Amino acid sequence: MKFENIADLRVLVETARGGSLTAAARALELTPAAASAMLKRLEAEVGARLFERSTRAMRLTEQGQTLLDYAVRAIDLLQEGASQAASQAGLLRGAVRVAAPSDLSHSLLLGWFDEFLLRHPGVQIALSVSDRLQDVRRDAVDLAVRYGPLADSQLVARRLCVTRRLACAAPAYVARRGAPTHPSELAEHDCLALHIGGRRELRWQFEPAGGGEAVAVAVSGARSVDDGAVAHVWALAGQCVVYKSALDVRAHLQSGALVPLLPGWLGQRYEVNAVLPSNRFVPARVRALVEHLAERFASLPAPEGAAG
Repeated sequence: MKFENIADLRVLVETARGGSLTAAARALELTPAAASAMLKRLEAEVGARLFERSTRAMRLTEQGQTLLDYAVRAIDLLQEGASQAASQAGLLRGAVRVAAPSDLSHSLLLGWFDEFLLRHPGVQIALSVSDRLQDVRRDAVDLAVRYGPLADSQLVARRLCVTRRLACAAPAYVARRGAPTHPSELAEHDCLALHIGGRRELRWQFEPAGGGEAVAVAVSGARSVDDGAVAHVWALAGQCVVYKSALDVRAHLQSGALVPLLPGWLGQRYEVNAVLPSNRFVPARVRALVEHLAERFASLPAPEGAAG
């Protein structure tokens, strides 16, 4: 069997990923008619239907799933060969598709990406900024920067740093409502709930800095949001208490625009990871970007209230 065009395999991969020929055509910058013709040609070469078609979506057949697994590996191998050839010449080329949280992108990552692009002018970064947890494999992401543990054990993670969450507010809020001295007093405050993983976080965890029993406090407030940057705006306006990563609020803590609450108490501890869809093939440009991020995170001083 001879495949006439590797682009036909790319149509298979993108149709499976996006669920439609329209999505595949958009991803590959083709017309829907061209994508449909390429898929039909591939089915003729294989001698089997690769998708069950309906008005709503296209679902892989058993034969389609088998070919998809090999097509992804074949395309990966071609990309790996090109990447290795370029890296041997001392050059990094191509796009890196990155997904990252909103606040972390604004507070730290954008400047670090600029540094990387200056160092490697042959690389492009396509950034998706969202607090939604992307499916790294389905959404065709080369690298995701994520807080917390991985839900998918098949993904590969490189720990970039460990941080803690902080309860903090603007000086105007503290002047109006006072500052809690114990986590239990947060129940009397206007606390903003972040939507993470489709759920509102209404229990905030703390532990004494000197050691001792941890506490979890049920909080409430007039505001909730699924975007960390919006939460940040409300906090800076003096509207509420927020419970956010020390990395996200470090600049505003340093400037005094936000003040940490509950001295002597530490918020929830969790990791920041660089997440890759697989360790089978990682292009040199992606590996280099992960190393760059790891170096920059390691150079940060411990944020106030984040030790321990």
